[in-house]
Amino acid sequence: MLRQWAKLLGRTPLHPQWLLGRRHGPNGLGQVSGKLLDVGAADRWVERFVPAAVQYVALDYPATGRVLYDARPHVFADAASLPFVDHCFDAVTCLEVLEHVAEPELVMCEISRILKPGGRAWISTPFLYPLHDAPFDFRRYTEFGLRRSAKKAGFVVESLQKDMHALRAAGLLMCLAIAGGAFARGGVARWLWLPAALVLVAVVNTLAWMLSFLWPDWSHMSRGYRVELVKV
Repeated sequence: MLRQWAKLLGRTPLHPQWLLGRRHGPNGLGQVSGKLLDVGAADRWVERFVPAAVQYVALDYPATGRVLYDARPHVFADAASLPFVDHCFDAVTCLEVLEHVAEPELVMCEISRILKPGGRAWISTPFLYPLHDAPFDFRRYTEFGLRRSAKKAGFVVESLQKDMHALRAAGLLMCLAIAGGAFARGGVARWLWLPAALVLVAVVNTLAWMLSFLWPDWSHMSRGYRVELVKV
């Protein structure tokens, strides 16, 4: 029941993740041609941003894909050991996945291996975000950690962007802390705390959203990072 209510409130400031906005594909994905692999595809939401002429291949990990996301990929496999030959893809997306794998540098190397020279990879990962998808949540990345891992895997960083204004990132964390604390209460206590949580979440969301247009951003604070890589 709570999940149904959360879905209804998803596009309003009453939802603790409202500041995330709607999901959108990586910049430049619309210009892809050839064959694209979507690592950690979940519900295959990336597919709608891929040109129709592109051969889209969705891949997910069985332990998390089936249980947590009701995934329907073309292939179930481990991203650290991709079941494809070398240099067979023109592009790869791997969005909000690296924090959930045991050996992320192996995943980066596997993505590099299956990409053709000059192929592109779009990767995103959180920096400031609560524990989620437990027990499959292992790490967070800084900008410098991403650059280091990309270089070791044979990539050149084409672009790296932080995700969200610093105040929106702070507001998101506060809203999740408020909602998470209320939801963690059991029984009747949960229902007593939730109305107050909705009010506080709406206030924090609105304030963070408005201030982000007025206050200077701070590069050291971000919800996460989006990086576009080119295979050397």
